[in-house]
Amino acid sequence: MQIHDDIFEWEGWGGLLRLASGRCRLRIFDLRKGAGVAHLKPIVVVIQDVPGSPMSIRSCTSHIATRVTQDFHIEPSRMLFVEYNPEVVYGANHQHVVPERLDCVDFTWHAGRALQPRWRPLESALRELVKGLLGADPIPP
Repeated sequence: MQIHDDIFEWEGWGGLLRLASGRCRLRIFDLRKGAGVAHLKPIVVVIQDVPGSPMSIRSCTSHIATRVTQDFHIEPSRMLFVEYNPEVVYGANHQHVVPERLDCVDFTWHAGRALQPRWRPLESALRELVKGLLGADPIPP
């Protein structure tokens, strides 16, 4: 069951200059609130770049994950953190395609902070689960 779907804004570490501040689409799903099997990581967090953000989610993933766990009171060990990039088609004749990507991001957690992000493609079963959660509601590029 989806428990959050909105634009998430984070402040960077640049003080008045707001360096590394940005925004992304944040969706949070709690698999415990639906029928089905039990999951080791029942909280699924999906982030996605939005047009106009000064920073990409890839460059601020650790900061976003830290803030999400703090702001939404999520236990990091019970969270599956996913970076979503929808398919992009471009070119004069739409001849170029960047395929859709769903990457799981694993972190080393220390003192409540996400460190050392490691990206890996979602395994097929998890990929289908997350795609089903997302439905057909991506933000257009």
